[in-house]
Amino acid sequence: MTDHNEKYYVPEQSPWPIVGAIAFFLIAVGAGNLVAQISQSGTGGWGRYVLYTGIALIIFMLFGWFRDQIKESTTGMHNHQLGVSYRQGMSWFIFSEVMFFAAFFGALFYTRTISVPWLAGAGNNAMTAAVLWPNFEAIWPLTTTPSGQTTEAMGYQGLPLINTLILLVSSITVHFAHTGLELNKRGQLKVMLAITVLLGCIFLALQVMEYIHAYRDLDLRLDSGVYGNTFYLLTGFHGLHVFLGTVFLFIMLLRIFAGHFDSSNHFAFQAASWYWHFVDVVWLCLFIFVYIL
Repeated sequence: MTDHNEKYYVPEQSPWPIVGAIAFFLIAVGAGNLVAQISQSGTGGWGRYVLYTGIALIIFMLFGWFRDQIKESTTGMHNHQLGVSYRQGMSWFIFSEVMFFAAFFGALFYTRTISVPWLAGAGNNAMTAAVLWPNFEAIWPLTTTPSGQTTEAMGYQGLPLINTLILLVSSITVHFAHTGLELNKRGQLKVMLAITVLLGCIFLALQVMEYIHAYRDLDLRLDSGVYGNTFYLLTGFHGLHVFLGTVFLFIMLLRIFAGHFDSSNHFAFQAASWYWHFVDVVWLCLFIFVYIL
């Protein structure tokens, strides 16, 4: 007796994992040296070229790997059991991303609830606090560094609020795109997904404008103490995830215009949709805990 779980498609050997590993190595080395060289001499030196090479290699790897995966899917090589594995893999990937941001939010909460009160003398620490930072006030955000540098906090109104509304709307549009795919409404699918990709691009453009405003007008920089560090760490990594999510959805849009996917076989689109909803939820947490509270 046979069933749909009897056979399991095993892909042939692929060069793309090792290509990706080399690319990430070049990016890490190049970015590290670029930052070090800029801080020392004000110029990027050879680090920037290594970084650019790594980025180019990543793009090459993505095109090649996606091409192979699309070919396998459209030629009927995938089956139900492999689809289960894909779903498990994407679920674990998103869980790892949840833990990734949980570590950053944990650092933020530790700073605000433990480190800041400790510097103000909480827990019988008055003498040590007086030595480390005399006249320290336990307020958040910390807009003054121990060296006396001052900055302004980024408020939630303006660009952050607009970006929040953009991501909320994009979560709705990607949902309707998914609904259109399940109901075989290709027109609704294309329009809603195109709007989602556009909203992702607008979000990224507005975040660049926000960073320019923070640097020029608020003097909020990476070296602006723990507040500047946590602000750019959380919002910057989230921006990177929005960029990746936008790329995923754009690739899905190209595949949809090429006639790929149907109501019963579209996990690639579903995975991109999962990722986008995850990005939206993370931003809501950022908006509350970084901008408002």
